[in-house]
Amino acid sequence: MTTAVTIPRHGGTGGRTAVAARARQVVKAYGVGETRVVALDHVDVDIERGRFTAIMGPSGSGKSTLMHCLAGLDTVTSGEIHLADTEITKLKDKKLTQLRRDRIGFIFQAFNLLPTLNAIENITLPMDIAGRRPDADWLRQVVETVGLAERLKHRPTQLSGGQQQRVAVARALAARPEIIFGDEPTGNLDSRAGAEVLSFLRKSVDELGQTIVMVTHDPVAASYADRVLYLADGSIVDEMRNPTADQVLDRMKDFDARGRTS
Repeated sequence: MTTAVTIPRHGGTGGRTAVAARARQVVKAYGVGETRVVALDHVDVDIERGRFTAIMGPSGSGKSTLMHCLAGLDTVTSGEIHLADTEITKLKDKKLTQLRRDRIGFIFQAFNLLPTLNAIENITLPMDIAGRRPDADWLRQVVETVGLAERLKHRPTQLSGGQQQRVAVARALAARPEIIFGDEPTGNLDSRAGAEVLSFLRKSVDELGQTIVMVTHDPVAASYADRVLYLADGSIVDEMRNPTADQVLDRMKDFDARGRTS
């Protein structure tokens, strides 16, 4: 489990928070008839711009499915998903691929770095593929934010797990996406490296204005977020603002107890 630290929260503007992504009556089902399994059951949710949102829930609750649908990595059975003002559920494959490339960033548990490229080449790879030149000032700011300035010429095998994940974080940030999705981004890291990566994600929200959505099972990881959404049986059943690790753990224990008595 990740090491607990005190997380400062940035202050709000006092106005209504803008929405980076939203789901409306989203259903995701697999199979038909008696074999039909509902992974998401008429989910409504707004993802706030410039905030860090964690998604939690027991295995099979639908948390990863929700993230994949919000990110356009999976289709929905019914309902609508919008990225800002664009309804992605109606996009053709080519347009959806372009939207994911240009407007969404991803951080995966397995890092997904190319071993033949050094750190800076891995960071700029998505933009290189898209034929876009990186914004030099922004790239420098991202590299400094994640603390990689001295490791840019190193290949993944020359980096620790925590450093590799920082490269993955920088890669997601470098293209200046509207929203970044992380699927258990510290799941393969030890507690110290996990805390470093989570601190960088928190810093990217507070100092760079990034929007982040992270699926996690770790209460300490969730405590870095501004808001935690709890899923059970394909539905959002609760949420918590400005969570602490102890509050998240208590809430999860409460859900486990309900599950055993239901």
